[in-house]
Amino acid sequence: MPGGDQVTARLEAVRRRIERAAGDRDPGSVAIVAVTKGQPAAACTAALAAGLSLLGENRVQEALAKMDQVPGAEWHLVGHLQTNKVRQAVFRFALIQSVDSLPLAQAVHARNDRQPVLLEVNVAREAAKHGVSPEAAVDLAVQVAALLPLRGLMGMGPQPPADPRPAFRELRRLRDAAEQAMGRPLPVLSMGMSDDFETAVEEGSSMVRLGRILFGQR
Repeated sequence: MPGGDQVTARLEAVRRRIERAAGDRDPGSVAIVAVTKGQPAAACTAALAAGLSLLGENRVQEALAKMDQVPGAEWHLVGHLQTNKVRQAVFRFALIQSVDSLPLAQAVHARNDRQPVLLEVNVAREAAKHGVSPEAAVDLAVQVAALLPLRGLMGMGPQPPADPRPAFRELRRLRDAAEQAMGRPLPVLSMGMSDDFETAVEEGSSMVRLGRILFGQR
């Protein structure tokens, strides 16, 4: 596990790359979620010390254990949420990024109708990935927004070496279409991970989810 100085140095390098990719946009408008999946609580503390206040976890149980050890962070659930874990997840995460069906949105609504969420879209069109199909995304976004505070869309690029740009471009188009359908902004476009975050930022990402590039291999 890297120490705080290593995380700080890696974060500075990431921010320089985001600044180049952002073009005319303010690079500070791109939020960084430090994904601490598989990392010990000490890595979470190092991230906070480096100035990363947004921490992301893939699994509810792992996140809950770390929340008790690492105060002061804003926690995001970035992995798939099973319906049977909804009771444990609501009220604990500042943002659930992985709502991908109406039944899941309804289950969250039944527990906490003020839970902020993102709609996960499978823009990579890969069977191994979760997310609503792009063709159904706008309609589902409208339905989810009637139940919960929908903040935007989330998606993942395809497995390397495939070019992620078309997937990211499609996610942005879907976000824009959902905004038009709802008549209100959806400010969060969560796309980009360690291998492809620069392309995601070039395509309009407002939130990147970074693990390995900050903490190294688990």
